[in-house]
Amino acid sequence: MLAVRIVQFFPAAALLISMLALWQPWIFNAQKFLIVPLLGFIMLGMGSVLSLQDFANAVKKPRAVLLGLLLQFLLMPFLAFVIGKVLHLPPEQFIGLVMVGAVAGGTASNVITCLAGGDVALSITMTACSTAAGVFLTPLIASFYLKQSVTVPVWAMFQSILCVVALPVSLGLVINRLLRKYNDLLNKICPVVSAVGIIWVIAIIVSLNSGTVSQWGAAVFAAVVLHNGSGMAAGYFLARLFRCDKRTAVTIAIEVGMQNSGLAAALSQQFFSTAATLPGTIFSIWHNLSGALFAGIAKPRLEKD
Repeated sequence: MLAVRIVQFFPAAALLISMLALWQPWIFNAQKFLIVPLLGFIMLGMGSVLSLQDFANAVKKPRAVLLGLLLQFLLMPFLAFVIGKVLHLPPEQFIGLVMVGAVAGGTASNVITCLAGGDVALSITMTACSTAAGVFLTPLIASFYLKQSVTVPVWAMFQSILCVVALPVSLGLVINRLLRKYNDLLNKICPVVSAVGIIWVIAIIVSLNSGTVSQWGAAVFAAVVLHNGSGMAAGYFLARLFRCDKRTAVTIAIEVGMQNSGLAAALSQQFFSTAATLPGTIFSIWHNLSGALFAGIAKPRLEKD
């Protein structure tokens, strides 16, 4: 299946492109202006494989969707705040980690869910709902957690998310509706286009940070690993606590743990500083590796049940 191949290829490609960007940053660092347009293009691709029926699916599993949203926008920013404080991250890296916690689930979660044998329809619905909710919640969460550190331009950030997320996804829905008879083709092409776009964004962001790679340090890497891992663990065990079946719990774990870190890095770059993109940059690489690993563990266990 194409989605599975993309997931298998994606972590290695992200690592290789990151190494190239660190070694020869001049290839990508002049492309800084492409970060936001690329993210909009990725979200357009995501919207093109969605339909209004995907949103209607939220009604069929309201408890799972609601639990995912609560964990996404309450637990993940809280974990980022606590982990950043406990590990005494520098102010800019702390801001970047909180921004990772404040955004919606990442689009890669859908293909990781497919690889894990989870509920892909639920994953798409949760991603769509968290993306829509993030338009309003991400600026508010960022303002709440960062108000003592920086002045957050809430309205400007709100406008940016509208342009990068809401409008492209809405246009994608229209494309899906108009080209309904080509849905199979869209389902094959759009994940590839999105994967290439995400890898390109990672390369640009890594190149912009190549001069400060020696400052990444163990602390920020540990913060990203803890944030991602604790989000996945909490998603799974809390879903089971609320009597969700294992397949749904795996889906929620992936959706909660895999953030739209590319968007977080782009917003950090746009509203704060290049250094603030570090957690999002590392998260962009790490969560795909950990997601693929989690999928490899989860799939055989789900198949046994």
